[in-house]
Amino acid sequence: MRSRSLPLLPLLLVLAASSCGYNTIQTMDERAAQAKKQIEVQLQRRADLVQNLVNTVKGYAAHEEAVFTNVANARAGLAGAVSRGDPKEMAQANEQLTGALGRLLVISEAYPQLKADQGFLRLQDELTGTENRIAVARTDYNEMAGQYNTYIRRFPARITAKATGAKPREYFEVTNPASLEAPTVDFSKPPGKTP
Repeated sequence: MRSRSLPLLPLLLVLAASSCGYNTIQTMDERAAQAKKQIEVQLQRRADLVQNLVNTVKGYAAHEEAVFTNVANARAGLAGAVSRGDPKEMAQANEQLTGALGRLLVISEAYPQLKADQGFLRLQDELTGTENRIAVARTDYNEMAGQYNTYIRRFPARITAKATGAKPREYFEVTNPASLEAPTVDFSKPPGKTP
């Protein structure tokens, strides 16, 4: 009877290992990491575009130094958050940049020559496209993180996750509801005073 149970032992070990979910956990974690990387890429692209936009506006509105300083500080904060890779910190830094960028775009309303500048208009279009890419990347990441988080909480994968130290991923969430929308400027209105 002993000789019969010996060949079953390796088969049972293979079956147990294949149903533990280790490989699935690793695959899902890697997909979520790749999706998070896309957020980082798009946020970095946004920060680079904002610097070009600031330089363009500076040529027309040199006396708006406080706004330029706020944008520069918010941009540096976003770059730092991206380098650290924490989704919550990146979301907060992105909110700060959105607010600073909104103030920068308001300045442009007071400068008709700036509104007609082709470089400025191109940068605005690129920035709008980047905002859309950030939204898509954020959605993709949150979806992957949700699938991963759900999987590591289910049995039997929960046992494997606990044994391997797999932790739930944080979502990339906007904490300020006003920051859910990108800043907009209506160029059809006559220029007004800057704040």
